[in-house]
Amino acid sequence: MDKIIVKDFEIFANHGVFQEEKVLGQKFIVSLELDISTREAALTGDLTRSVNYGELCHKIENEIQKESYDLIETVAEKIAEFILLEYPLVKGVKVNLKKPWAPILRHLEYVAVEIYRKRSRAFIALGSNMGDKRKNLLDAIDKIKASKHTKVEKVSSFITTEPWGYLDQDKFLNGVIEVDTILPPKELVRFLLNIEKELKRERIIKWGPRTIDLDVILYDDLITEDEEILLPHPRMQDRMFVLEPLAEIAPYLMHPVLHKRIIQLKEELENREKNMEGYNGKKPGGI
Repeated sequence: MDKIIVKDFEIFANHGVFQEEKVLGQKFIVSLELDISTREAALTGDLTRSVNYGELCHKIENEIQKESYDLIETVAEKIAEFILLEYPLVKGVKVNLKKPWAPILRHLEYVAVEIYRKRSRAFIALGSNMGDKRKNLLDAIDKIKASKHTKVEKVSSFITTEPWGYLDQDKFLNGVIEVDTILPPKELVRFLLNIEKELKRERIIKWGPRTIDLDVILYDDLITEDEEILLPHPRMQDRMFVLEPLAEIAPYLMHPVLHKRIIQLKEELENREKNMEGYNGKKPGGI
């Protein structure tokens, strides 16, 4: 990936734990590395296909002078978030924030924080089998669209499926969406859990009835073992209600563990289901 680099841009602002820092202010030094393809801008001369670094510096200065923060960690996060939200062409950003006048009563060159933040591609499975199922799915998608940090890129068709695990319940309506997000995996999961709560999701019976179910099934090519979010979703390759809508919007996406494309996983599951004794064509619907 190409880069645009801004080195040691000085800004005067009022950040710090001590009251004197908030009142008197001090110098901060910002360095940036933007991950962005510069080729189209280079070939066409079209600045809109790149980032105007002069404009960027002035916008960052205005942004971090709006409020006063105790920690330079917070300031660095605000800068990274602003860049990713303001400039969709930027895929990732490294922020190095120096505080040369840090009040530690000793001589030093500077104290600094350096972070790297990026936008990611995630796929979310949606399901509902209570109330107005279609409205539940659309309401969840609208809430995701309304967030500043997560953009819905694609929405699959909705399919009706049989329940899985706990069978004494209504059929499900299922779908999958692709999102562009600047949230890391755990924060994305917590964001989706809040949406479930807003839409009156109750966790009473495992695999039981629910107004809405939102599961992150893939996040870039990330593989995790964290119990809060296992990636890729450990059962997605066995769930036709996930693979069918996912294959509709991303058929050639590669599973990062199985190293197979989604369309291939779907075909393999179809063959397994057809070969199962007593197969009746039903598609279970709870992830």
